[in-house]
Amino acid sequence: MKKTTKTTPASKTTVVPTTKTTVASAIKTALAPVTKSIKAPVKKSAPVKKKPAGTAAAVATIISAKVDLGFGNHLYLRGEGPGLSWDKGQAMDCSSNLLWSTNLTGATAPVVFKVLVNDLTWSTGKDYVVEPGQSVTITPTF
Repeated sequence: MKKTTKTTPASKTTVVPTTKTTVASAIKTALAPVTKSIKAPVKKSAPVKKKPAGTAAAVATIISAKVDLGFGNHLYLRGEGPGLSWDKGQAMDCSSNLLWSTNLTGATAPVVFKVLVNDLTWSTGKDYVVEPGQSVTITPTF
């Protein structure tokens, strides 16, 4: 008897296009056991220090002056407040060609002040007053 081999037609394989959501869900499903077992180390934070009662946070009181002093001149601040004195002026910073400013921190009472050109020539008029933590812009005359 002769052996005969029969060839059978190959079965057809169908390719189904996948979408991003199908791939993403398959990846999440495959990685789920891995991600659950990995935990980041826990850092212990430093204890929070409480401020003693009666101390206020340092707030800045900003004093600005709009004035053209001319080349080579400087504006100074004198008065009553943190770092101020009526005897010696504190130099102000020149922010632009017409704007001078300074920041005072730690004011707990209203700041009373006047400005001087080159710490010699006083501005005319009454003393200026600004509340702690507030900003003021003056236009002094000399």
